[in-house]
Amino acid sequence: KSLQDITRTPETKIVWGSGGEVCHKEAGYSYILDPEKVMFSMGNREEKARIARMVMESPCPGRIADMFAGIGYFSVPLAGAGATVHAMEINPVAFDYLVRSIGANNLSCRITPALGDCRQLLSGTYDRFIMGHFDSITMLPDALRHAAPGSVLHVHSIGPVEDLVREYTDSAGFSATIHVHKVKKYRPHAWHMVQDVYLA
Repeated sequence: KSLQDITRTPETKIVWGSGGEVCHKEAGYSYILDPEKVMFSMGNREEKARIARMVMESPCPGRIADMFAGIGYFSVPLAGAGATVHAMEINPVAFDYLVRSIGANNLSCRITPALGDCRQLLSGTYDRFIMGHFDSITMLPDALRHAAPGSVLHVHSIGPVEDLVREYTDSAGFSATIHVHKVKKYRPHAWHMVQDVYLA
């Protein structure tokens, strides 16, 4: 993997007008970003709302690990839904926007941002994991070391990875109930999918 892949830095070219920072408003929240410098996907809007509803409807919103936080795509609405979020981001540019987006939404009491590799930053036990990177399946063993029966993991992928998820959860000593959810078409014959993994 190239550094650009790891940090999810977009390749952009302005074809008209000028670029720069914007404040994107969505579902009552504000996200500060420069689309030339950091990734932002409008196609994930429904997925963010879906997970936020799950958190809001749970009896205890709990502690969430957002392992690939970016500018706070998931961290912000999940904290708004009542959860405590450990937001981890490896790209320093995206991390700066994450910190600013947390401040813009007055959520510093609910979100703890951390700069670096999420595999080294995970600490303690989490009730829910947001694994919003297409290579997140490779980091599932790291996440499972910080999970417990009752934890829920949302593992993003291109195409289904249900069999691999089951291999990893079985190896870690968990039994798992897995629901596969389609987010959006990624390219011809390939879907951006999320495996909702419920551990017991």
